[in-house]
Amino acid sequence: MIQFLALAVVALCLAVALIDGIPIARDWLGRIHIGRYGSRRDWKGAITSTGMRWLGRTPTIKVTDNTRLIVIDMLKGNYSRSAIQHWQEAALLLGLAEYRSCGGGDETLDRRAKRFYKEKFRSDGHWRETPQHVDAGILAYGVMKLAGNEVDRFKPALDEVWQLIRTHVGSDGTVKYRLSMPHYRYVDTIGFICPFLIAYGTRYGIQECVELAVRQLRQYENNGMLEGHYIPSHAYHVEQSMPAGLYGWGRGLGWFAIGLIDAWSELPDNSRYRDELTGMVNRYAAAVLAFQRKNGSWSWSVNREEARADSSATATLGWFLHQAASIPELQDRCSKGAERAAGYLMGVTRRGGEVDFSQGDTKDIGVYSSLFGILPFTQGFAIRLACAMKL
Repeated sequence: MIQFLALAVVALCLAVALIDGIPIARDWLGRIHIGRYGSRRDWKGAITSTGMRWLGRTPTIKVTDNTRLIVIDMLKGNYSRSAIQHWQEAALLLGLAEYRSCGGGDETLDRRAKRFYKEKFRSDGHWRETPQHVDAGILAYGVMKLAGNEVDRFKPALDEVWQLIRTHVGSDGTVKYRLSMPHYRYVDTIGFICPFLIAYGTRYGIQECVELAVRQLRQYENNGMLEGHYIPSHAYHVEQSMPAGLYGWGRGLGWFAIGLIDAWSELPDNSRYRDELTGMVNRYAAAVLAFQRKNGSWSWSVNREEARADSSATATLGWFLHQAASIPELQDRCSKGAERAAGYLMGVTRRGGEVDFSQGDTKDIGVYSSLFGILPFTQGFAIRLACAMKL
């Protein structure tokens, strides 16, 4: 009996050690010969193939930074959450939509997209699992972009996301990150909802959606930007108009960037908000370029040269610069910035096609991850950037 218990304890310890050790070993092995691509075209093919493989089978992203005894987090349900997965999947959809729009669509993508739709939606166009958080806005936007002319079949699900966002509108007329945190507005929410609101509102003739997106951007510009530098804080307190968290959090800059540039891109040319958002793009482009490093990256804390480079910030800000380059007065500077960003991302892509060294999930306002690894969100925006640049 004692021998049996001893063997059981040894087996349990080995299982726990394996659960902890496999991710560490996988990262170490994956980084051997990192960034060795013969051409930008080879790199684009590798990252796109990986993104396509992940569609519908997105790698799980951890909530916790723990690297020891992670089985305990798994048992407690603290290892991952569905809301985090929404924006991982959304970025892959956006990247593959760009791949298709640039003439890269094929049977493999069609097959994987159909499987994704089947897993996410019922036959009547509603969600199989109704989203509970506004993070779903960017996922709905990704579906709209990838589905293209077939998007109306998912209109019931898009309607649900619009109604979900409406339930999160606070007394100031802007959208809360969570109902449980009514007094704060997060920069993340800009990326989650603004592109969807304008794309959905424009397609279905709901002006309220467009106005809400512009109000969200306008209020963040008024209350959440560092004066003289035009970079966002992580959040701000609505009643006190006081910033909270770090000014210059890299992925926070990315959230504002994609929320702004995709919202701007979705606006019709004759929109009365076009000039206002164009002005914001001009101001933000100047700020973003001022903090880009010589190697093309942005760090996780962009105003600290000593901080570690973050691939998620680099991919999203690279995408922003490429899109902003369509404005004539920004073309030269932004095109060069996007080129440098793509060059950096190629240099941190594993031989298997996974873009590495993205900061892990944020824990709270001002509480940032110390882990850097693979993030499907980064993968999607790297694909989006590479395909848009026609590498």
